[in-house]
Amino acid sequence: MMDQRGYQPSGLFGGYSYGDPTLNVPVTSGGSSTISPYLNLDPRYLNTGDAEFIVPTGQSRVRGRFELAFSQIGGSVMAGAVYGGVNGIRVARSQTAELAGKVRMSQMLTLVTKQGASAANAVGVVAVMYSILGLGISWTRGTEDEINTISAATATGLLYKSSAGLRTMAKGGAVGLALSSLWCLYHKKDKLLGSDSNY
Repeated sequence: MMDQRGYQPSGLFGGYSYGDPTLNVPVTSGGSSTISPYLNLDPRYLNTGDAEFIVPTGQSRVRGRFELAFSQIGGSVMAGAVYGGVNGIRVARSQTAELAGKVRMSQMLTLVTKQGASAANAVGVVAVMYSILGLGISWTRGTEDEINTISAATATGLLYKSSAGLRTMAKGGAVGLALSSLWCLYHKKDKLLGSDSNY
């Protein structure tokens, strides 16, 4: 058995020892922060407290409408599925009251699945239409503001109900206008309340 204490490892360009002073790289500087032995740089100078991600030059730190569209569409489909599933349970309990056992359970699962899929599809279509219209309006105007949101939501309501006649189409547009206006007011409430407090 070889004595590990007396062992001197050898490298490609000769031997070295663990006690070699040239390999002793300091890992602390002053306080408790560490220095990278590879960059010879104190990380305190790098940590400015900002978000720790790389943003290309000239790009804003806020996600644009195109990036938000994916999460909006996915979230809308999931919310529609949950709403449809809950509504399906309500409908299934009343429609399968005369059934019992496995037959009732099977009928309830079928109704819940159908209701969930139908609601998810409807809400998903509205979200896709809103995202496409909002993106088109944003690219056309060259800016991103509340006008794009309200215009896209109103146009989505009009188009979604366009096959049901002018009266229903107008109702759909009014619903889109009302919901988007409330959404914009909610997101700008701090600015609105702050401006009121100055007067």
